[in-house]
Amino acid sequence: MDMNEEFMHTCAFLEVLEAKWSILIIAKLAAGPKRFKQLHRDVAVVRTQSLTNALKHLEVKGIVHRKVFPTVPVTVEYSLTEKGMDFKQSLTEMENWALRWQ
Repeated sequence: MDMNEEFMHTCAFLEVLEAKWSILIIAKLAAGPKRFKQLHRDVAVVRTQSLTNALKHLEVKGIVHRKVFPTVPVTVEYSLTEKGMDFKQSLTEMENWALRWQ
């Protein structure tokens, strides 16, 4: 098995983290679904456009679910998918590793 094959799946994991604020967004959504404005308040350091881009990226990767409610104005709620919750556990393991080796 060459190195490319050995770490192929790890690269797929890291692609989820391409968006700058992915870890922070996943951590906030792990507590439960949030509307865009709620999430934006929770991650106040993130600009609106950056948050929008990161959420789109996470939605494409299957980590975040976007639900649109037909209200006036339109209400959008974000939550973690089953894949997203599982990914959160991987981030927790990375955090544990970092704490052990800091």
